[in-house]
Amino acid sequence: MNPKDLRLVFMGTPALAAFSLRKLHEGGYNVVGVVTAPDKPAGRGLKLQPSEVKKYATEKNIPVLQPEKLKSPEFLEQLKSLAPDVQVVVAFRMLPEAVWSLPEKGTFNMHASLLPQYRGAAPINWAIINGEKETGVTTFLLDREIDTGKILFQERLDIFENETAGSLHDRIMVVGADLVLKTIDALALNQVEPLDQSALIAETSQLKKAPKIFKEDCLIDWKKPCHEVANHIHGMSPFPGAFTVIEVDKREIILKIFEAEAREMTHSYNYGEIFSDGKSILALATPDGIVEVKSLQMAGKKRMSTSDFLRGFRLDDRNNMPN
Repeated sequence: MNPKDLRLVFMGTPALAAFSLRKLHEGGYNVVGVVTAPDKPAGRGLKLQPSEVKKYATEKNIPVLQPEKLKSPEFLEQLKSLAPDVQVVVAFRMLPEAVWSLPEKGTFNMHASLLPQYRGAAPINWAIINGEKETGVTTFLLDREIDTGKILFQERLDIFENETAGSLHDRIMVVGADLVLKTIDALALNQVEPLDQSALIAETSQLKKAPKIFKEDCLIDWKKPCHEVANHIHGMSPFPGAFTVIEVDKREIILKIFEAEAREMTHSYNYGEIFSDGKSILALATPDGIVEVKSLQMAGKKRMSTSDFLRGFRLDDRNNMPN
């Protein structure tokens, strides 16, 4: 069967998904409908805002479904009326079996990790937080348990030194979209042999998870080694943002830190203690070294460089940098 003849229903919400949808549309694939999240209030006026996927679909006159409940009879009837041959899922909710089992050629998901590693909601963040040197993208057929279905294709990516989750997200967005197209082509031509994840699980000593990130996960623990702290900062950057609390002029200030550099060294300072030259350097101690802050944000302010921050807050009386 010609891949361009397949009737595709695309399911997704954020920019990561919208990029794949755009690649499908521009590639001439037959996207007959889109399923995305209901509009949500955002901004100062709390006006209802469409998802990035809906914005693109509406612009290209692709029919959009926005069910509150994926098991509702009304939505299931609407979905069946689209008669999908394949359903493509990128960054969306967990689907009930009545939805994912509908198409003849199945429903596949694009996941931002090398499954079975980093199953869960935040694989990009946790790969960087854990100091991985490599990650990737996987397409797999949906099954009853989340992120456990048979693998179709995988693509590996190196994680660069001091790379942030935002940078890795943007690279995965591009590679993932290409893998989505490759997967559709292979399904149409019956040129893929799905691989059970259990075969890969047997080859690894430990499965690492990627659970949803909460506010308490974002607090920086200066008791950890400096490279772990830097990885934590970069894994949360730019969203949701790792943060710490420092004291300036006898008041506490919450700082989100987006970029940092770890430097191992011997010193006698307490963890979390601040070093600054009052001009361009702001660093905090860890047990085995320091973490120098490169960019940050105060509550209610825009993101800024360390030098811009220090122009507004004098820290001349802080410790000199250790050698």
